[in-house]
Order: sequence, then structure tokens, then C-alpha cells
Amino acid sequence: MSSQKLIKAIKEKGKTLEAEMSFFEHIEVLRWHLIRSVIAIFVFAILAFSFYDFVFEQIIMGPKRLDFWTYRMMCKLGDLMNLDDFCVNKIPFNLISTELTGQFMLQINSCLLLSVALGFPYLLFEVWLFVKPALSDIERKSARGFVFYATILFALGALFGYYIVVPLSINFLANVSLDDSIVNQITIDNYLSTIATLTIGCGVVFLLPILIFILSKLGLMTPAFLRASRQYAAVIILILAAVITPSADIVTMLTVAAPMFILYEISIMVSHNVKNKREIKEKEFYNK
Repeated sequence: MSSQKLIKAIKEKGKTLEAEMSFFEHIEVLRWHLIRSVIAIFVFAILAFSFYDFVFEQIIMGPKRLDFWTYRMMCKLGDLMNLDDFCVNKIPFNLISTELTGQFMLQINSCLLLSVALGFPYLLFEVWLFVKPALSDIERKSARGFVFYATILFALGALFGYYIVVPLSINFLANVSLDDSIVNQITIDNYLSTIATLTIGCGVVFLLPILIFILSKLGLMTPAFLRASRQYAAVIILILAAVITPSADIVTMLTVAAPMFILYEISIMVSHNVKNKREIKEKEFYNK
């Protein structure tokens, strides 16, 4: 009797050791994924640092210049519609550095932020490589194209944020004047954080269909629930748009909210497609 207990204890200990080895192996794999991701970010940061004159003049300072693409298009649209106020004629604020390391940190932070944006596809690829071994063959086929579609959506969101939300917000906030004696002196940290938050924030928001796809695959989201929650989603989207846009301009807020409504409808179609495929597979399984 005691020998059987001893054998059972040895087996249980063996299973525990096997599980521990498996856990530490996963930690080791995760460590190398993180190392490669950091190296990729570092490489993109060096690339941004090497071309920093272009990065600073064209990307960071772009939304502050009157010849920025968005402002030129607004002026052309204003001419076509006979709306003189639609053209941006001034962006009245000056950038200042209030710290000794301000301009140096601006260069470092902007390079790091740009490297994260440029390296986003590779970061997704590393996430996919880490998760892939734990998926079944069916799940791998279902998630095929995850990196590609997520990259496209993030890029579209980031471009929308940079070329639409950022200039509209800057134009509105810079032209708010309570009194002529008040001069807008904006710190470079605040200016950079505003651009980065709006750009990356819009990029993340545009990943909504990917999130709905994953939740639908897990059975946690259905198209019926999404359709029934349209009214609540509309309120949440408007609140989110108000949070993303630092301005109180209703036009800017609705401009940000419009693609979110479109993304929500696309998410319903994505969830519906997942549901249909699941039902087809279930019918094929029971008809065998």
C-alpha cells in the first residue's frame, strides 16, 4: 500500500516538474520575443534619429505650418463651397522649452514614438509568433492574415489621426482667444504628446474589427448583441471621440466619431461572418 503511494507521489512530482519546465520554457520564448521587439524598436529609433531633420520639419512641425496638406485641402474646399472661414489663415501659438533638457528629450521621445509606429507591424508579428504554437490548426487558419489586416487598420487609423484629427484640433485650440493680452506659449512636451496621443489613439481605435473578430471566435461576441447595442455604442463612441479630441469643437468630435460608427458596422459584419462560418462547420460535422 505504501509502495503504491510512493509511486503515485513520484508520478505527481514528475508531472509538476514537467509543468514547471514547460512554464519556464514559455518564459524563455517570451523573453526572446521581447528582446527581438526591443531591438526592432531600437533600429527604427536609430533610423528616425538619422533623418531627424526630415522628421522634425515635415512630421512633428507639419501640423503647425499653414502649408500642411490638411490646411491646403481645407482652403481648396472652402473656395469651392464659398466658405471663407473654412480656410486656415493662422495658427497663433509659439513653441517653448521650459527645461534645460527639453529640446534633447523632444528629439529622443519623438524618435521613440516614431519607431513604435513604424515597428508596429513587426511587434504584431512577434505577438503572432508567440501565440501561434498554442493554437490549433483550425484556429491558425482562422487567424491567418491577422498581422496584415491589423497593420492596415492601424496605419489607416494613424493616418486619419495625423492628417485629420491633429490639424483640426490644433487649429481649433490655437485660435481660441479669451483676450488679446493672452499669448499662447505651448511647451514642446505638450505639443508632442498631443500629436502622439491623437495619432496613436486613432490607430488603436481602428483595430476594433480585429478585437470583435477575436471575441467572436471565442464566442464572447455575437452580431445580434452588437446590433442590439447600437444605441449604447453610439453614446460610447461619442464619449470616446470627445476624450480623444482635446477640443470642444463639435465638428472635430463628429469627424472623429464618423469612422468609429463605420468601424462598428464593419465589426457587426465581421462577427456575422464568423457566426455563419461556425454554423456551416457545425452542420458539416453533424451531417457526417
